[in-house]
Amino acid sequence: MALNKVEICGVNTSTLPLLSNEEKEELFERIEQGDLDAREQYIKGNLRLVLSVIQRFSGSSENADDLFQVGCIGLIKAIDNFDRSLNVKFSTYAVPMIIGEVKRYLRDNNAMRVSRSLRDTAYKAINAKETLTKKYNKEPSLEAISKEIGIKKEDVLFALDAIATPLSLYEPVYQDGGDALYLMDQVKDKKNKEDLWVESISLKEAMDRLPDREYNIIRLRFFEGKTQTEVADEISISQAQVSRLEKNALRHMKHYLD
Repeated sequence: MALNKVEICGVNTSTLPLLSNEEKEELFERIEQGDLDAREQYIKGNLRLVLSVIQRFSGSSENADDLFQVGCIGLIKAIDNFDRSLNVKFSTYAVPMIIGEVKRYLRDNNAMRVSRSLRDTAYKAINAKETLTKKYNKEPSLEAISKEIGIKKEDVLFALDAIATPLSLYEPVYQDGGDALYLMDQVKDKKNKEDLWVESISLKEAMDRLPDREYNIIRLRFFEGKTQTEVADEISISQAQVSRLEKNALRHMKHYLD
């Protein structure tokens, strides 16, 4: 998240106004009387406060413009709910409001929502792993981590999986020349064993037109559900070659079926 840029959400941060205490008091008196122009001036005069708050979230992957807008919502809520009779500075009241709005946004905007208890278990496991690795100079087993924190290994594994960042099936995991191998190429597909299209005559005819090696690769990959690595080991070629031949075979089959 880049917060050092001059412009954010179309606002030039280097020219943001600074209000004196007297100006703030005067504007708030007008705000309480329903003066919308005074409210607008007060908002603009406190945008630096929003900027200082969202600096705390600089480690977030969220766009700075988005966080600034959310922070402004918190600022506006603070202005609309501030009671001068409380005898506290506006900034003292506003900062928690802005922080709360940003935290709520980050929580609700998270595609994968993980319960607090799962996160706690995962963080305990991660800390235990680091401790045991330093102690024994090798990576500990799941069972060792489980024993260290006193939590069943099934629960530890579930918690660690829950906080893991999901990967795209099209994430490249290996590059051999111009042929990239993707995560989906490493996944064993058992479902294909039962798919009805396997038994279709037209597909069999398309496969029969393939050279023997490509036919064998398609059979192993999609009929027996093997990964490219397993196929490569079985027919004694590299995984990159399997990937290249598979793509070529599928292209020829698609051309025939079309």
